[in-house]
Amino acid sequence: MFYRPEDGHGLPHNPFNAIVSPRPIGWISTRGAAGDNLAPYSFFNAVAYVPPQVMFASTSAKDDRDGTKDSVAQARESGVFCVNVVSWALRHAMNASSGAHPAGTDEFAIAGLTKAECETIDCPRVADAPAALECRVTQIVQLPGAANFAVFGEVTGIHLRDDALHDGMFDVLTFGPVARLGYRDYARVENLFSMERPDD
Repeated sequence: MFYRPEDGHGLPHNPFNAIVSPRPIGWISTRGAAGDNLAPYSFFNAVAYVPPQVMFASTSAKDDRDGTKDSVAQARESGVFCVNVVSWALRHAMNASSGAHPAGTDEFAIAGLTKAECETIDCPRVADAPAALECRVTQIVQLPGAANFAVFGEVTGIHLRDDALHDGMFDVLTFGPVARLGYRDYARVENLFSMERPDD
C-alpha cells in the first residue's frame, strides 16, 4: 500500500500514529493565571544532551485557549513546564487527565493525584511520578497546520524516585514506563536487551 496524506488513506482509522510508535508520553504540568494544569502528550521526546532539552507538541485547540490547548497557553504565559514520567501504576490517572476540560480545571484533582512543587521553576509536578523534568521554555514553534505547536524547553532540574535507582542507574523496569502506540493502544516496557555499538 502507498498513499499521499493529502489524498487520504482509505482506511477506517489513520495509520500514522501506529507507524510512528512506540512514543514516550510527556505528562506535562503547567501553572498559569487560570491555575494548575496536567495533560499527556505523545508527541514528546528528548532532543539534546548538553544542556538537556526536551520538546512536546500540541496538535489541537480548545475554544477557550485561542487556537491552542492549556499546556501550550500556560507554558507560553509562564515560560516553564514540567515533564512527568508515566508509570504503569499511574496509567489510569494519566488517562483521566487527558480530557478536554475547560481552562482552569485542575486535572491533578480529577485524576486523584498528589501535587509537589518544583525546585527550580514555579510549577507543580506529579509527586508519585518515577521521574520529573523541570523545564524553562526556550522556544515555541508554530508548525504547518491550524493548531500545531512544538514547545522546546531546557531541563533545569531533575527528580528521580529513589526506588527507581539501582546500582547507580535509573532502572525503568522498576516502574514500567507507559508508551503510546496508535489508535487507543499503549505499551508497557517490561523487557530490555542491550547491544554494544561498533565503536564501544
